[in-house]
Parts: sequence; C-alpha cells; structure tokens
Amino acid sequence: MSLIWLMLLFSAHLAECVPAKPKRSALNQLTRTLLRKYDCGVRPVHNWTSPTTIYVDFILQSVLNVDGKTQSITTSIWYRQIWTDEFLVWDPEEFDGINEISLSSDAIWIPDVIISELVDEGKSVPIPYVYVNSSGSVKNYRPMQVVLACSLQMYAFPFDKQNCSLTFRSWLHSVKEIDLALWRSAEAIANDKREFMNDGEWELLSIPSHYWHMHQDDTNYAHIQFNVLIRRRPLQYVVGLLIPSIFLMLVDVISFYLPLNSSTRIAFKISILLGYTLFRVNLTDELPENAVRTPLIGVFFVVCMALLMLSLIKSILVVKLLHHSEKEVREMSVSACLLDKYGSAGHGFTESALTSIRTLDHINQSGDYELEPTMEEDALSLNEIQEAPSGLDWLFQELVSLRLALSQEDSESSAQADWLALCSKLDCFLFRLYLLVLGSYTGTLLLLWASWSFV
Repeated sequence: MSLIWLMLLFSAHLAECVPAKPKRSALNQLTRTLLRKYDCGVRPVHNWTSPTTIYVDFILQSVLNVDGKTQSITTSIWYRQIWTDEFLVWDPEEFDGINEISLSSDAIWIPDVIISELVDEGKSVPIPYVYVNSSGSVKNYRPMQVVLACSLQMYAFPFDKQNCSLTFRSWLHSVKEIDLALWRSAEAIANDKREFMNDGEWELLSIPSHYWHMHQDDTNYAHIQFNVLIRRRPLQYVVGLLIPSIFLMLVDVISFYLPLNSSTRIAFKISILLGYTLFRVNLTDELPENAVRTPLIGVFFVVCMALLMLSLIKSILVVKLLHHSEKEVREMSVSACLLDKYGSAGHGFTESALTSIRTLDHINQSGDYELEPTMEEDALSLNEIQEAPSGLDWLFQELVSLRLALSQEDSESSAQADWLALCSKLDCFLFRLYLLVLGSYTGTLLLLWASWSFV
C-alpha cells in the first residue's frame, strides 16, 4: 500500500514538472469553427430558393491610357463587393468579443461577378483575403488595374469626350440565384471624384449607373452598368500642334507681300512647305490612331499642307505669266483680253514694242511708217542734211538713230511696267481668293472645336 502511495506521489511530482499544453487562441478557434464543415463550392444560403444579393461599388482612381488603335482604355479602380454568407455567423461573446476576422478568399465562397468589357486585368495587386463580420457580411475590397474594351470617338481630338462602360454581371448565375445592387446611391457614385487624380490629361465628368436585366435562354441575368464620362484636356495639343501649324500658315500668308518680280518668293514658300512637312512627320506619334475614321486634326494638317501647295502653285503661275515674252502674251487670247481691259490707258502697248527696231535705212527707204512729229522732223532734217558735207551727214544720222533707240526703249519699259501692273492685279486677286478659302476653313474648324469644347 505504501508502495502505491509512493508511486502516486512520484507521478504527481512529474506532472508538475511537465509544462501545460497552451490553450488555442480565440481567433484560431473561431477560424477553425467556421471553416470546419464549410464547403466553398456551395452558395452560402440555408434556403436554396433565396437569392444572394451582391452589393457592388467602385471608385475611379485614374485613367492610365486611351488607345484609339485597339479601342481600349486602361483605368485604375478600387473595387468593392459586399454580400451575406449565412454559414459564417457567430456570437462574438463566445470568442473573446471578436466581431470581425479576415479569411482566405480561397477558403470561402466568392461570387462569379465579372466585368463584361474586361480585356486584361493589367498589373493588379492580388489581395488573398476578405473581411467577415459576425453577422455574416463579407467584404471583398481590392484595387484593380483593368483594360476595358471601349468604342472611342477620336474624331474631335483633342477636344474629345469618351464614354466607357463597366458592366458587372454574374457569369453563370441567374437573378434567381445571384442578384446585384448598388452599395451606395447612384448620385453618390456619379459625383464621387475625391480619389480621382485630376492633374492628368483626362478630366472626370461623372459616373452614372443603372441596373437592368438581360433575358437570355428564358432566364434573366442581373446587370449593373457604370458609364465613365471623361473629357480630354486639350491645352497640351493646342500649344504643341495647332499653334505652330497656325504660325506657319501665317508666315505663308505674309510671304505674299514679297515683290512679285523677286525670285525669293517661290524659294521662301518651298522652305515653308518643307518645314511644315518635317513638323508633321515629327509629330506623328502625338496623334491618335484610328483605322476607321481619321481624326479632324489629321484632316486639318492635310488641308494645311494642301493650302501651302496651292499657295506655291499660285505663285509659280503668276511668276510664269510675268516672264512671258510680249509676243507670247499677245498670242494668248486670255492675256490679250486682260491687256485690253486692264492695260494702262495712258501708254498701252505701242506698236513699236511689238516690232523689231527699225533701222535708219528702213526709215529712208519706206515712207509708209507713221512717226511721231518729232521723229518725222528728225527724218526730214536727215534728208536735208544729205546735201551737206559727209561729216555732218553722218553725225545727224547717228543722232536720229540714237533718238529712235531711246524712244523704243522708253516704249518697252512702259510695256513692261503695264504687264507688271497687270500681273500684280492678278496676284492680288488670287491672294484674296486664297484668303477667302483659308478664312472659311479656319472659321469652320473653330466653330466645330468650340461647340465640342463647351458642350
């Protein structure tokens, strides 16, 4: 008997020496209790006829890229899903007052709500946990970088506005199983700009939303669509694209004031055309790409280049007419009409300007030419001097020949001045016509862009 008591005392002493096994924490016990019999493949409702309502909400943080060629837009959003899981309910008093815990998203049921326009999730940060409170409310918060398919309207670039949608829906479950709803009011979501990075290229206008059902295969599917309305800030493109182009066009207009008979006008216009071509090539990457419709700014550059070409052709035409010989001008019916109508009334093109120089021998041999009174007197005096000594005869013949040559030179100078005046009038007419076309084109563009900017 004493031996038994000794053994009991020794075992008690050993029990006191062995450390006690630590008690599980309340959080650990709660997690084990919730997930012990949990099946993540079953919709978390006790009554299978009851739909699970998924509350959806998101906040737009920034617009990262708008690609007109691929018709896609890249945005950064903060996405939230809230629903009730009837299998994740507990009494906080039984677990040291724990009211909310985080669980792995792979361990519980997650709704199959997707974005219909989603092309790629981009570089989204994976968030492997969700928050669950004691009433069974599950909160799935995560930041997302999404690439969305969007029908972009680039025609009004850089004064364009875009309307891109994010449509949330369940991929498989009908509205009888999964229904959708807004977590906040539609007005609060539409006017929420507090997290949007408003210093970039795009300005957020609003995010209207609406709920609707899509009927497919005799079943209704719940949809919630958010329309992201954004507007581009055009200042960068106006300063970098439009203003330099307008300056080049103004320099081309001013070049019309160069002298018509100067050879520098055409060379100057060619330099402007080459400079504009180089400017256009260097800024190709700044323009949006669209395979269906050319943006208006692309049409603007093409028309500006066409106007520069028209200006150059007009100057070449006028200079060509200016350097026509008088005989060729007289043979041109249109030029002859212009000469008769717009030629100088005081001088005109005299017959001596259209014939070769008559030598003194021809004057002596033919009496059919009508000369001016002074020239006729010189010819008579020349005939009278033939009886004079040979030295004086030769001297008077030379004087008369010199007078005739000077008279003809004055007549040719007057004819050239008249032709230059006529070409100047034609140049002025074409210049005004060019200004009319340029002004009409500029006014149309300004009206279009102004209407797009203030709507």
